[in-house]
Amino acid sequence: MPLYRAFATVGAMTIWSRILGFIRDVLIAAVLGAGPVADAFFVAFRVPNLFRRLFAEGAFDAAFIPLFAKRFHGEGGEQGARAFAEQALAGLTLALVAFTLLGELVMPWLMLLLAPGFADDPAKFDLAVLLARIALPFLLCMSLVALYSGVLNALGRFAVAAFAPSLLNVVLIAVLLTLIAIGDVEQSMAAVALAWGIAASGVLQVIVVAVAAAKSKMRLSFRLPRLDADMRRLLALAAPGVIAGGMNQITIVLNTIIASLQDRVVSWLYYADRLFQLPLGVIGVAVGVVLLPELSRRLRSGDHQAAMESENRSLETALLLTLPAAVALFVAANPIVRVLFERGAFSAIDAHSTAAMLAALAPGLPAFVLIKVFHPGFFAREDTKTPMIYAGIGMAANVMLALLLFVVLGAVGIAIATTIAGWLQAALLAGTLKERGEFALDQTFRRRLPAILAASLIMGAVVWALVHGLGPWFEPKNGAVVQVAALLLLVGSGLAVYAGTAAALGAFDAKSLLARFGLR
Repeated sequence: MPLYRAFATVGAMTIWSRILGFIRDVLIAAVLGAGPVADAFFVAFRVPNLFRRLFAEGAFDAAFIPLFAKRFHGEGGEQGARAFAEQALAGLTLALVAFTLLGELVMPWLMLLLAPGFADDPAKFDLAVLLARIALPFLLCMSLVALYSGVLNALGRFAVAAFAPSLLNVVLIAVLLTLIAIGDVEQSMAAVALAWGIAASGVLQVIVVAVAAAKSKMRLSFRLPRLDADMRRLLALAAPGVIAGGMNQITIVLNTIIASLQDRVVSWLYYADRLFQLPLGVIGVAVGVVLLPELSRRLRSGDHQAAMESENRSLETALLLTLPAAVALFVAANPIVRVLFERGAFSAIDAHSTAAMLAALAPGLPAFVLIKVFHPGFFAREDTKTPMIYAGIGMAANVMLALLLFVVLGAVGIAIATTIAGWLQAALLAGTLKERGEFALDQTFRRRLPAILAASLIMGAVVWALVHGLGPWFEPKNGAVVQVAALLLLVGSGLAVYAGTAAALGAFDAKSLLARFGLR
């Protein structure tokens, strides 16, 4: 699949998942609000998600895909690649079953580590422990999904792997709609039902990706784990990848610990992060998912010029979409949060505080997308140690700044610290790739970047004017229809202004871009 069409495929599936995720979060806000039950649920939900990203996505993708591609396109061919994947499946399953059982036993102590502020409220703490125990098997399921998705991505089959995560949102939306239909359900019982929905969705995702892999002639059989040379190499690459790929999640946990020291901040940070993750997931994740197997394939064939071209076009595409998104989230944070969340148990104070956090996170969006673009340049060359070191530096900077700024500025300081740390990490990655001669900006990118920046700023000015002009329309008293119509007008106007300005300034060539996506 051509590079740009692969971006579009993963991006489209991710947009679908994020839309469902927003519907899910709107319903969660209405059912759980931003009180102690919501705080307990969100922290519990982060437990399997944290370890999933540590053990499955970050570490596993970084180590597995280059090694799988090496065997599939060279050593051993299809049979050798299948045998390697089966050994990885066996080892991963054994390790995660043991880890899940251990996690169930030590969950109270783990919760003390993740949210020490909950210890002052025994009911809140006990509920968080219960919810985390119910949801923890999701980790095992998602680890298997990560393996099968790695196989599919390495084969250039991105659609099913990108679609699978949306099943979590489908299941949770079904649970929430059922709860709303029943009515008058105690919030703690609603949270328990959601936790069971998380676990059930994991099983469903495993079935979907396993069937897709089998249809791609990669039916994987379970076998006894064996620590051979291939598995030792996989472990050697995955060990630093655990830190490099999951460092952002560790940072989120540390931020959660700081946030738990003040009531409601955990929930504000969660809702702001959900909005922040929409463009990051659609753009950053799509580019990272596609670029890693693409670079692995190019480098295995010795075509370093094509690899450099792929990196430049990936970076260009990422910034073309990310910079305007960052400007828009910064300028229009307040109406976005009010329209999406300010209803039911979610108050005007919650909306104002969440919007402030979103505005502080927005300038960091391009940095975190750049990290997703630069990581494959290291991982495809089987270097997971350098990103690990830089992730550690970023985490240290984030924690120190979060503690300092939380004291000085309050809750919004946590978000500002995240933004600064993201830019530090992106700069370190870019500088190292350039120093090694493994990445350099080409003339096309140098010509288009100023145009992208200018178009983003012009769009930001227009959106700022519209935010103030449409201000009364965003009031909850006008009703959801009027609010959504105003938000759609704001978003649509911003998109139109950016697209027209970017094309006029030469940020992209419309005919060429359509051709790259296979639309001409």
